Amino acid sequence: MGNSFLVAGSDNELTTKSAAELASLIHSREVTSREVTQAHLDRIDAVDGDIHAFLHVGADAALAAADGVDKLLDAGGAPASALAGVPLALKDVFTTTDAPTTAASKILEGYMSPYDATVTRRIREAGIPILGKTNMDEFAMGSSTENSAYGPTHNPWDLERTAGGSGGGSSAALAAGEAPLAIGTDTGGSIRQPAALTSTVGVKPTYGTVSRYGLIACASSLDQGGPTARTVLDTALLHEVIAGHDAFDATSVDRAVAPVVAAAREGANGDLSGVRVGVVRQFDREGYQPGVLENFHRAVDQLQSQGAEIVDVDCPHFDDALGAYYLILPCEVSSNLARFDGMRYGLRTGDDGTHSADEVMALTRAEGFGPEVKRRIILGTYALSVGYYDAYYLQAQRVRTLIAQDFAAAYDKVDVLVSPTTPTTAFKLGEKVTDPLEMYNFDLCTLPLNLAGLAGMSLPAGLADDTGLPVGLQIMAPAFQDDRLYRVGAAFEAGRS
Repeated sequence: MGNSFLVAGSDNELTTKSAAELASLIHSREVTSREVTQAHLDRIDAVDGDIHAFLHVGADAALAAADGVDKLLDAGGAPASALAGVPLALKDVFTTTDAPTTAASKILEGYMSPYDATVTRRIREAGIPILGKTNMDEFAMGSSTENSAYGPTHNPWDLERTAGGSGGGSSAALAAGEAPLAIGTDTGGSIRQPAALTSTVGVKPTYGTVSRYGLIACASSLDQGGPTARTVLDTALLHEVIAGHDAFDATSVDRAVAPVVAAAREGANGDLSGVRVGVVRQFDREGYQPGVLENFHRAVDQLQSQGAEIVDVDCPHFDDALGAYYLILPCEVSSNLARFDGMRYGLRTGDDGTHSADEVMALTRAEGFGPEVKRRIILGTYALSVGYYDAYYLQAQRVRTLIAQDFAAAYDKVDVLVSPTTPTTAFKLGEKVTDPLEMYNFDLCTLPLNLAGLAGMSLPAGLADDTGLPVGLQIMAPAFQDDRLYRVGAAFEAGRS
């Protein structure tokens, strides 16, 4: 295993501390933001050749932002946020004016956005230096980062294995000590699934509570940006920075941000008395890796020992989530990716005066998109075509409604639901590439939440006995009750320490 790359193997102790600890040191002036940021840039330089978590590192911009925080604090000013001065890794699907935004696609190679995404802007306003942009599956389509046009990310726990996807770069950066904070996006599990495989914490907030403005769309009704870190409290602190209503996003919900930081601090006492935890029957059965199920059952036992009431919950339509998701998502992909045509920005192929505009578009898309992106565009275009729309797309939307109703019925009985985050631990790079269906099946546990637009968290649940690799516990909460994730997650984390 490549565990020499894990956080514990970092030479500089600043890269092993939590974001909350670093913030405390910076704000008390025991260290500077520049020192913390430089330590992480040095770590990136030392190990990222093997991990490949980053597609772009913006050292000068990160240090300049750190210097701005230090200047303010040295002058006696109040920090802009609880995380001011603590550096962050940003998934390369959020637009940035000072760094390329490629979505890990050849069709956007070198593209510089004229504006910052709202999430990017809020990070900057919070005084958080951005270390760089992290690797991902192209346009967030995949479960292993192997669909990146620039090569896969390697799992710091074992360099021959995937760090998950689509946000494997962000989670690997955390696990390798290259960043104490990171941002991901979750369309069908792309924050939670990599978190599980790298023993980090990842949260998919309730849909509409984190702005999608400036987030390059994969599937607009499913995509949701979210925080990821190495502890529940760090994740909550970052969640508070990026969440909130945004007038630039038509899907943004105008309501107060859930008290996630307060919930994380409350949960740290480890007491879950009075909390009803539902175990989803559909995710606790044969077909999962034995080591994953064993860890999950131990996690449930731990929750019960901490005072939680355990309730068996049946969500029958979860069995149909995979089929519904892989109809709805390609349909939205087909629409969203039509804008990448070689006419307005990005790659342009065949523009030599001998080809028509239609031919230039076709040549550009053929060269610029990878195999998985093309597969999903074709599937979506087919499902939306005359004669198939009712039979496929509308039926999938009906299933989506039934899944949401399953969740609603479950939350009448319990406060949160739990399941394994993934059916297995990290698989070897190349193992599933030739079988798309097997790759799709890896997201079985995470897909239902996206279809219903609800909130979910993955956090470390130990190592599988049969592989010695990380296992994630998934916690699910009702819409706009994201604070429940943090209370239960922090309590579980405290119980394991």
